[in-house]
Amino acid sequence: MKLRSMLFVPGDSARKFAKARLTGADALILDLEDSVAPSQKADARAHVAELLDDQTPREWTFFVRVNPLDSGLLQDDLRAVVKSGLDGLMIPKAEGAPDVTQIALELDRLEAETGMAIGQTKLVVVATETPRAMFNLASYSPPHPRLAGLTWGAEDLAAAIGATSNKETDGSWTFPYQVARAQCLFAAAAAEVVPLDTIYADFRDPEGLEQDCRRARRDGFTGRLAIHPDQVATINRCFSPSDAEIDEARMIVEAFAAQPTAGTLGINGKMVDIPHLKAALKTLAAAGLR
Repeated sequence: MKLRSMLFVPGDSARKFAKARLTGADALILDLEDSVAPSQKADARAHVAELLDDQTPREWTFFVRVNPLDSGLLQDDLRAVVKSGLDGLMIPKAEGAPDVTQIALELDRLEAETGMAIGQTKLVVVATETPRAMFNLASYSPPHPRLAGLTWGAEDLAAAIGATSNKETDGSWTFPYQVARAQCLFAAAAAEVVPLDTIYADFRDPEGLEQDCRRARRDGFTGRLAIHPDQVATINRCFSPSDAEIDEARMIVEAFAAQPTAGTLGINGKMVDIPHLKAALKTLAAAGLR
């Protein structure tokens, strides 16, 4: 499952869905949570269920962001959207692996009832939205078989701890949210699932988005959430290996293949070792070449 770019779409907007499906996003996240007013929840749920019934072939994966476990709305969400067209769920305000297990058990039952393959519905967890969640990030490893990725969020966490802001004057994250970002990245790496960076809120700032995506990829994130169709192309480009990176990765892999007993090699005047080989294999995998 390729999760380089995941674009949020309000679950109650047919117009925005029609535009979103043409963006080239790897996944669309039809949202039943924050972007839908309480009075519109039932209509949004019905609309998303109808979209899932469309069997037209698509090049993107279909995710739904459901409401949180403690909202009183999750059961209705699951009963409406767990059907053959669903690829995955985004779980907001999760507080650790027990939440994943609880939801997974319900998915087992619903998938069996609808004739789906057990385990078909994968989960991407927003893992940092409550203070308790921050202390439970290690619980995602070893991962549940349904867990496909971890991402993080700053707005709900800021509200939960009473912060007046989560940004410095230059737009960078304040220290508590740098911690949340880093810990989510480490947790995803430990669980060997996809690490997804959070949204870039200013969709009118493509240059800022590009710079932030490049920093995220540098640090180890392999994809990102998007809140506007115009962000998708930038995210896809920034999280895709360049031709030069692919060429270098191939060179490293081929050099070690030619000398399988070597731990260190000199390539183009640079010393490379096993960590470089691991990074090269990841680069080729990201490019779909392994």
